[in-house]
Amino acid sequence: MSPAYKTPEQVERWHKRHCARCGRHGWFAARWPDGYVCRTCHDKALRVRGCCPDCGGERVLPGIRPGDGALICPDCADFMTSYRCSRCGHEGKLHGGRLCTRCTLADKLAELLDDGTGRIRPELVPLGELLLTADSPLSILTWLYMRTGKTGSAEDLLRRLGRGEIGLKHEAFHTLQPWRAASHLRELLMACGILPAIDKQICLFEGWLTGRLASVSDPEHRQIVRRFATWEVLPKLRARADRRPLTPGSRKYAADQVKRAASFLEWLADHDRTFATCGQVDIDLWHVEHKEHERNTIRPFLLWCQNVKLTRRFRLPSPPTRRAAPLSQNERLDLLGQLLTDDSLPLRSRVAGIIVLLYAQPCTRVVRLTVDDVVHENGQVRLRLGEPPSPVPAPFAELLLAWIDNRDNMNTGTNHGSRWIFPGRRAGQPLHPFALSELINDIGVPTTASRTAAIRQQVLEMPAPVVADALGYHQVTTTKLAAEAGGTWSRYAPGDPTRSPAGWTPRGTGDS
Repeated sequence: MSPAYKTPEQVERWHKRHCARCGRHGWFAARWPDGYVCRTCHDKALRVRGCCPDCGGERVLPGIRPGDGALICPDCADFMTSYRCSRCGHEGKLHGGRLCTRCTLADKLAELLDDGTGRIRPELVPLGELLLTADSPLSILTWLYMRTGKTGSAEDLLRRLGRGEIGLKHEAFHTLQPWRAASHLRELLMACGILPAIDKQICLFEGWLTGRLASVSDPEHRQIVRRFATWEVLPKLRARADRRPLTPGSRKYAADQVKRAASFLEWLADHDRTFATCGQVDIDLWHVEHKEHERNTIRPFLLWCQNVKLTRRFRLPSPPTRRAAPLSQNERLDLLGQLLTDDSLPLRSRVAGIIVLLYAQPCTRVVRLTVDDVVHENGQVRLRLGEPPSPVPAPFAELLLAWIDNRDNMNTGTNHGSRWIFPGRRAGQPLHPFALSELINDIGVPTTASRTAAIRQQVLEMPAPVVADALGYHQVTTTKLAAEAGGTWSRYAPGDPTRSPAGWTPRGTGDS
């Protein structure tokens, strides 16, 4: 037991030393044969496992052998302290009661998920097993102790879940705050099968919608906005989610439609107008006063109001379409060369950037790629973006396979078995498209311009329908791009244009 102390001098005398490993002065965690070690070096050393070069046992290797500095086990290093768990015997960092991290986590989960009978609530047993079997139990334990004692912390939400104060249905999470913590817990419950799986973006939108509706002060306005969101916005989101996973951009655009509907109703009230008295002049005035994005996002609401007979018929301006200027082919090739050869750039960013530059894929599709989409056939690597899978050039294939073997975010609570090529931190979720886009932009690759340049080059080199099938585009899109780029491949029949027709024999040129 540490001696009592009352003054800074006593603290310095009893509890602070220079670390023998890193040389920093501060609180020491242990005294080992090579000297005092700080908490950082102590925990880092106990994470190293392997074969002890002295005794040949598979142990933790916190000791340092005098002379050559080889890492050795505690026994061979003459440690006076054992680092074996008092419950399971696992060797590693110990917590209270001389328990290992996993046993400490098991006790903490049993406490938080207790239904009041001294056992884990039966419905939550899969959640407990999911968290307890994570590859990195320390990351789960750290998550449980974040903001401990505060309302809305992971500890608080799990305890309320165990006591039944939070229902096991999606609607129960709409009003929970903070919404990020509630969303993460909701994803964990879906990952272990306690809640039925629904699209993550719909979960986020529903949670956001509850708070947004509560902020609309006028009861009549709130009712109209709720009807619009419930019968127009949400059904379209769900229909899109049935076809393919929603993107964060889709959710944000839907949220902007709801926000714009509420602000339009406030604008009418400020101008002493209602739906009954609103005319074409008011619609034109609103469009003049607001920016392009606001005009685009109010359009679905005004069309819906006309369809359900809340307003008279209006003439609405058509939304403009814009497209970013592509890179030149030389710029695209220079960027590809840099990403293939510059080892100073992060591997994740390089792989993602090359997928955009080679295959014209948006970040929303890149993050949905899984390791199962990387196909090995006859010694060649192919990437399944459509049908047939696209060949991967040898230099990029090496980078892609190296990244798959060393992916980030694989030690979070539920991602230890993730199949995503770009796994995120959330349970079973890939990296956020916005985050991936920023990573690519940070290394000097403009995503939109790069994708446009890549698809234009593809349709110049191959028939537009072939490009559409191989890269997951619609044929109308690639055909239009081919026409804009000056390509006319789509008028040719499919086949190998370099092969002569059967039975054709070249005629002499008359030179011989």
